[in-house]
Amino acid sequence: MPDRETFRSGRDDGRFVSTLGFLHALAKARPPRLAFRPDLPVADLPGWQAAVRDKLREIMRFPEVPPQPPPRLVWEEPRDGYRLQKWEAYPEPLCVAPFLALIPDRCDEAHPAPGVLCCPGSDWPKESLAGEPSLDGTPPKNHHWDNNRQALFYARAGFVAVATDNPGIGEQSDPIHSERHEISMNGIWLGRGYESLSVFHRLPALDWLKRQPFVDPQRVATSGLSLGAKPALLLAALDPDVAACVWNDFTCLWRTRMIACNMDRISIHQYVPDLLEWLDYPDLMAALAPRPLLLSEGGRTDEINLVRQAYALVGAPEAFEVVYYPKYATPDVRPYDDAPLFEGMTGEEYFACANVDVPHHEFKPEVCVPWLVRTLGAGS
Repeated sequence: MPDRETFRSGRDDGRFVSTLGFLHALAKARPPRLAFRPDLPVADLPGWQAAVRDKLREIMRFPEVPPQPPPRLVWEEPRDGYRLQKWEAYPEPLCVAPFLALIPDRCDEAHPAPGVLCCPGSDWPKESLAGEPSLDGTPPKNHHWDNNRQALFYARAGFVAVATDNPGIGEQSDPIHSERHEISMNGIWLGRGYESLSVFHRLPALDWLKRQPFVDPQRVATSGLSLGAKPALLLAALDPDVAACVWNDFTCLWRTRMIACNMDRISIHQYVPDLLEWLDYPDLMAALAPRPLLLSEGGRTDEINLVRQAYALVGAPEAFEVVYYPKYATPDVRPYDDAPLFEGMTGEEYFACANVDVPHHEFKPEVCVPWLVRTLGAGS
């Protein structure tokens, strides 16, 4: 292996003059305070899950808002096998959060359907999730568009599907600054991080879904691709009424990733202030047990196994399902499963060790939809 550029103190006392070196050492020395421990007594698990939920809500820094108007129907149009509705939600004063609802024809108050709130990846607008043209009337330009129509796939399978936007995308973008950098940086200054906005502004849509008379509130799930996988998981972690969660992305401990990759920069909207002091995303996954959870693009097997241990602890190993990218489908084609990460990795090296097939990162309808149908019984 070639020499790697890594952080070294160079001092007898091990202290760092380099500020970034200090933060790297801090990340190694102090694991998250509420990290899941496989040796946790099963009797203590509910208390740990409650502590995770309380701390997550604190980290999200949701505002205290007075009662807001309920969501308002803007328009409705028929589609083949379902009707498409446009709604406006009002999460807080000064804010509108539009969403789309795809409602199968065969569901009604006498035959309530399961529901799923869908969160898109990166810059895919809600219209692409519903299989609709972009707001300017043109076909979506995003890659893998056919597969990324997750709300449409779910609706055709019998779910009432809600399609939402990521902050600053689609209708929620602004011509003055069309990128998310300004949202993320100025939001942090105002105490409103990107992930907090992403979750809080989806809460009215999730509440709307659970309250519809043609939706079974006991069978409501969240589903997210890539950047949208995080709000899908966070919503499920915050709301015990969410019955299942689909995480359509690879899975890893972000702290170990940042250590291995020398604190390399990621997009600013990915950072959640204070989160890694307390929790990592696999900890949030473990906090869902025994509620059903699907990971549809694999990840670091040893880190996935932390989540698997939580589900085994509560006696529900079958509620946790992992599907890897086809390229890494079986252990014999995952050469780095037992290889420890090392410091100074490039991004490409890390993805190889995390079993990530980057060109094929997309919604996996052939995996996610049948799993959610089996889990929540669409059409029953």
